[in-house]
Amino acid sequence: MKLFATLVLAAAALALAQQAPSTLPKVKFTDTRLDNGLRVIVAEDHFAPLYAISVSYKVGSRDERQGRTGFAHLFEHMMFKGSENVGTGELDFLIFTNGGNSNGTTNTDRTSYFEVLPRNQLDLGLYLEADRMHGLVITQDNLENQRQAVKEERRQSVDNQAYGQTSEKLEELIYDNFAYHHSVIGSMDDLDAASVDDVKQFFKIYYAPNNAVLALVGDLDTKETLAKVKKYFGSIPRQDPPKPVDLTEPPKSGERRATVEDKLARLVRLDIAYRIPPSGQPDSRALSVAASILGGGGGGFGGRGGGGGANSSRLYQKLVLDKEVAVQVSCATDRRAGPGFFHISATLRPGKTAEEVEGLISEEIAKLDAEPVTAKELQRVRISLRRSAELRLTALSRAQALADDAAVYDDPNRINSELDSQLAITAADIQRAAKARLLASDRVVVVTLPAASRRPGGQEN
Repeated sequence: MKLFATLVLAAAALALAQQAPSTLPKVKFTDTRLDNGLRVIVAEDHFAPLYAISVSYKVGSRDERQGRTGFAHLFEHMMFKGSENVGTGELDFLIFTNGGNSNGTTNTDRTSYFEVLPRNQLDLGLYLEADRMHGLVITQDNLENQRQAVKEERRQSVDNQAYGQTSEKLEELIYDNFAYHHSVIGSMDDLDAASVDDVKQFFKIYYAPNNAVLALVGDLDTKETLAKVKKYFGSIPRQDPPKPVDLTEPPKSGERRATVEDKLARLVRLDIAYRIPPSGQPDSRALSVAASILGGGGGGFGGRGGGGGANSSRLYQKLVLDKEVAVQVSCATDRRAGPGFFHISATLRPGKTAEEVEGLISEEIAKLDAEPVTAKELQRVRISLRRSAELRLTALSRAQALADDAAVYDDPNRINSELDSQLAITAADIQRAAKARLLASDRVVVVTLPAASRRPGGQEN
């Protein structure tokens, strides 16, 4: 009897420990606005003699208009082509020769530029970012050069990539609102149609200090850093703020299906998606944890994230190991400022049918509705969430998180609160969200089939 009581108490203590708030140290930061509207976030960390700088502009593919898609991503490339006082290629050269590195990324909701440099190069990082915010060089030659670079990137990642067109088709069916209906990389026709005047107008509207967040993390003195930020950025004039983008989606009227024939694919792939609420809403968080339990994806802090191991997930156990109908399966949530989506993808074994695999996946979705997930599954996800959070403690990761969360959600403190919010998700939360959001009548299904290649003379291989 005593042994039984001891085991019960131990199990209860373990459950409480897994649900307890994170013990990771909170990120302390200052949040300041310059007179021109630039938001500046500084977090001191004297662990290593370096710092990270991240600038997030409140512009993503959602801000584009029909006929001019791909502009946000095109501009990410343009920002490395030279500014008023920095020539083409000099930004990367100056950063690399001073022991640093740099890059940029674009998604649906924001565009980000970032560097990591030694602590004694604070002036260099600030100067380079301020110079291209103030005086980007926009010429026909620069535009044409980067237009071709983006078109080649599209060929590599979409047009000439197996299953590359599947993702575009999936998002076209998930979203009706143009903001998220089109891809970040844009279309070839729209890229060809872009003019220098278009690019200059885009820069004026979106690349203004009052439409940006500057975050710095590392071996810094906050007072000194703010003084230097004002020195380099303070004179850049603000612009009229861009019009807010309506991200709301009309209710879907029923299931949507499509078939994609892919000449580069060698196996059939099945993709199933459900539209979910914006990141930060309770059902969105609950479904990100559910995705981890179902297919080893989900979790994370607002975009695609990883929580839990795929090999122990329900879908992997059923589709890959038990039924042997798939060679790969994943489940993840794409969480955005507006509606995101819950995405299951399975690559089928030769000879297996999409109908068979879809039926097995539907059974697992139904289980999420019918009964709570187990305590063991929740424990696995929570452990993985904690581990993932620890891996994001670098100066660069924190600078990016602070800048992005301030730019997209107007809440830089998400860096301290989001993990605890996800650790607090319960089995009841998951069951409620699954019943409300993972509806067969609202799902999108895309089947990608290998297109038969043809020999000379018209014969199929």
